[in-house]
Amino acid sequence: MSLRNFLERFRPAGTPGASAAGVPVDRTAERASELEPALAQLMDVQREAARIRASADEAAEAVRRDAARQATELVAAARERAPEIRRQAAEPILQDARREADALRAAGDGAASVVRRRARECMPDLVDHTVADALRLACGPGEGEAP
Repeated sequence: MSLRNFLERFRPAGTPGASAAGVPVDRTAERASELEPALAQLMDVQREAARIRASADEAAEAVRRDAARQATELVAAARERAPEIRRQAAEPILQDARREADALRAAGDGAASVVRRRARECMPDLVDHTVADALRLACGPGEGEAP
């Protein structure tokens, strides 16, 4: 658009005073004819933007579906591996518990061995006292005593 045409917009339709013969300029039609090509281009751009948005929405939905599928697969794999992971995590604790049980068993065996040894040492004296007490009770006082 030239400067002259641009300035024509601001020229009055007629001179002040008595009306002159002629048709006033249709400014609305003039503006519409100027804007039609630009608006047509904008409509094309809007249609292209709508097509791009629809394509992006489809791609985003495909990404969401794929992510949901991958998440489901990851959860299933984790659930499948969970027992083995728990077993591996518990193994050091179980080994410590076994060592502690072995130590307690060894201490118990040692204590039992001491009790058995003491019992063997004390058994002859206990048997002698028990036999003497049994004879004394069976025979009466003074009768079952050894000479």
